[in-house]
Amino acid sequence: MRILQLIDSLDAGGAERMAVNYANALSETIALSAMVVTRKEGVLKNELSDKVPYLFLQRKKTIDVQSIKALLQFVKKHQIEWIHAHGSSFFIASLLKILYPKIKLVWHDHNGNRVKIKMRENTLLAICSYLFNAVITVNRELQTWAEKNLHSKKIAYLPNFTRNNGKEEKATILQGNPEKRIVCLANLRHPKNHVTLIAAFHATKLAAEGWTLHLVGKDNFDDYSGKVKEIIRQYGLTDSVFILDSKSDVYHILSQASIGVLSSTYEGFPVTLLEYGLSKLAVVASNVGYCPEVITDSEDGFLFNPLNAEQLSGKLLVLAKNEALREKFGDSLYKSVGEKFSQQSVIATYLNLIN
Repeated sequence: MRILQLIDSLDAGGAERMAVNYANALSETIALSAMVVTRKEGVLKNELSDKVPYLFLQRKKTIDVQSIKALLQFVKKHQIEWIHAHGSSFFIASLLKILYPKIKLVWHDHNGNRVKIKMRENTLLAICSYLFNAVITVNRELQTWAEKNLHSKKIAYLPNFTRNNGKEEKATILQGNPEKRIVCLANLRHPKNHVTLIAAFHATKLAAEGWTLHLVGKDNFDDYSGKVKEIIRQYGLTDSVFILDSKSDVYHILSQASIGVLSSTYEGFPVTLLEYGLSKLAVVASNVGYCPEVITDSEDGFLFNPLNAEQLSGKLLVLAKNEALREKFGDSLYKSVGEKFSQQSVIATYLNLIN
């Protein structure tokens, strides 16, 4: 098979990581695995395998004739059979299919909040779905939504998977005590709920004991980012809470931490939790989206209400004070991720779906 992954950017987000993971994993399995990025490159470009043919379209507007022409030429040159469009890239993929009907199109929905979005905001998606040969969703709630609202005959849930692509430069060195670091791997944007996390960390008073909190994710320097930084200043945590922006050496960063936190108010399928698991971190995660399917509360991590800073601070305190529990959670999650969310099983199911 010859499959192309299509994504709008390569910033360090969940959908983007999955596009790279699929491209790299398939490059080891099928005749050709390619990647096309439509609007913006980013740190994840460095993680692409050398085996993956790559094109950046530099798309500037919704209907960009030059970008569509370049995509069509790339598809023909590499004899692509399937386009695997992630997230909002479904539109340019649909335009391509209209121009080149022999291509097959699978759309991958990563938006865990889609079920709460009014249908009129998904009108274009619903229309384009007549062109989809298959739809993949990252959780069963999204699968149910797609079966009700979209027009593809094949709709399936596939869990995300993670892999260490082995191309990290290991450049980032975290500040603080190596045994007392908490990390949150999430872009600085509203649903990631950093303010609650910072409030909870402040309430624990762990900073006075040498613990540090590291926020790793794209900083858009917008109102949300400004609010997060202001909260850090108000709590007097500028020497204990650090914003690192996007980084490509994720596993190197996680290897320097003891606790991983995900405080989102909603999630589709949290790739971050899989990365924490492979890094054997003790995890505290919000009980939203698919997080409870990855984390079994009190067995391989803690779950909490993302709107309850007091609950989160209590979980953080328990883990910070109990090294043996941290090791137990880390080992348990590592084993669970390997058994339930392995690359091999997901890719096998995926190829069976689109065959």
